[in-house]
Amino acid sequence: MTHEEKRIYLIKQLLKENSHFRLTEIPADMQEQNNLLRSLMNVRPPQPISPDFLKIQDEYLSEECEKRGIVDESTLPAIARDSRLVLWQGDITTLKVDAIVNAANSALLGCFYPLHSCIDNIIHSRSGIQLRLFCNELMRRQGQEEPTGKAKITPAFNLPCRYILHTVGPIINHPLSDQDCKLLASCYRSCLELAAEHACKSIAFCCISTGEFHFPNEKAAEIAIETTETYLADHKAIERVIFNVFKDRDLSIYKRLLE
Repeated sequence: MTHEEKRIYLIKQLLKENSHFRLTEIPADMQEQNNLLRSLMNVRPPQPISPDFLKIQDEYLSEECEKRGIVDESTLPAIARDSRLVLWQGDITTLKVDAIVNAANSALLGCFYPLHSCIDNIIHSRSGIQLRLFCNELMRRQGQEEPTGKAKITPAFNLPCRYILHTVGPIINHPLSDQDCKLLASCYRSCLELAAEHACKSIAFCCISTGEFHFPNEKAAEIAIETTETYLADHKAIERVIFNVFKDRDLSIYKRLLE
């Protein structure tokens, strides 16, 4: 199959699964096809899928990953004051690193809103359907929602990293409290501890809780840096921590704090 044929195959198989979608026409435009495929993956519940589908999906997502480009964390320059810390602005799903951090919700199943711009949606879309299935099994065994401040580890499937660390940050719809700050610090600490337990030497953090969860960006960056530096002072297993930012505002904040 060509890359386009794989995309059409995946769309058709997902449309067949749900009677509400069976009359949906596949658009001719490539970007609209990509959007439809991602939307169908976003809304799909964690139910079994055929090995044939997963084989084609994995090939397709791997090709998409190559097209976006892969960034090896070892090529990223460290900050001046600490050779173990890196500040990098870019797409976290392109990083070749031992583990990336996903800012998850408490259900830990990914974002079900089609084409939503949150990191949870993007990571699940690019990792593949297996990620939601794996997370669903984790949560089934756990028997309750993921507590704020804790973390879970999963394979990365079709991403260039080895693992994904899923952590639930505090939701801020009230004046920021000391407890909110402690919970965010716990997110960073839990991810670092879990990464070390799985022999990860490098980890990339997103800006946990600052997007849809509305944690103030400046305070969140202060907590991220302070918690990470405190952990690294007492633990040597993790050799590189990448503070991954996407927005210019966060880049400016981290630059100032790290300098």
